[in-house]
Amino acid sequence: MLIAQISDIHIPERGKKTYGIAPMAENLTRCVDHINQCDPRPDAVLVTGDITNAGLIEEAEQAAAILTGLQCPFYIIPGNHDDPTALRAAFAEHACPPGYQGFSNYVINDFDVRLIAMDSTVPGAPGGEICPARAVWLDERLSEAKQRPTVIYMHHSPVKCGVLETDMDGFAGADLLGAVVEKYTNIERILCGHIHLPAYVRWRGTVVSTAPSMGMQLKLDLTLNRPSEFVLEAPAYQLHFWTPQKDLITHTVYVREVDGPYPF
Repeated sequence: MLIAQISDIHIPERGKKTYGIAPMAENLTRCVDHINQCDPRPDAVLVTGDITNAGLIEEAEQAAAILTGLQCPFYIIPGNHDDPTALRAAFAEHACPPGYQGFSNYVINDFDVRLIAMDSTVPGAPGGEICPARAVWLDERLSEAKQRPTVIYMHHSPVKCGVLETDMDGFAGADLLGAVVEKYTNIERILCGHIHLPAYVRWRGTVVSTAPSMGMQLKLDLTLNRPSEFVLEAPAYQLHFWTPQKDLITHTVYVREVDGPYPF
């Protein structure tokens, strides 16, 4: 099985650039075209939040128009820049399935790896949260298939990743989530976005990984004392390959011109 992950696409209104600088709609179009040319083609694409830049319905509609160009199923979850109501209005139910008690939590059972979407957003706040209701829901879903390899995907990382802005945003309920996760040995990965950089950390018996942004990369500054800034980078996404040996291997793919290939 092959899973593509794109994150933090921050689509602006039509005809505009994000923050007046980043051509995010163009970047997303390039990534969609690149994913469609993958061989093998991904079985599914996960879009891990911050689909819009300001939560506007016009932004969500533009994102939906581009993402529907994917030639494989895709599934979205909200980020802190998104308005869930706008996402539900713009995206079809197959991409944005009905959630649980107002949260965008759902399960996809159609593939070799079970996919569990977790809504980690807090209305009006930049940080993440897993509240008791969401933790109980996740525990119940995981208990239904304890032997099936499973990927959880959500916008916020429950672990501080050494990126000042997102570390300061915070994550409430990390211990609640961790107490559920560590009960199960079949969680292959927790896929996140939010920090605009690829990162990996061992956590509660599994691995938390984050995907890069679609071209707006936060500058890595491990002193954690400088204002957060972003740089324009080639759009990128990740491929998570579930091998016949039952290993989940991650590759970060940058969509840019290269010199080559040459025989090695």
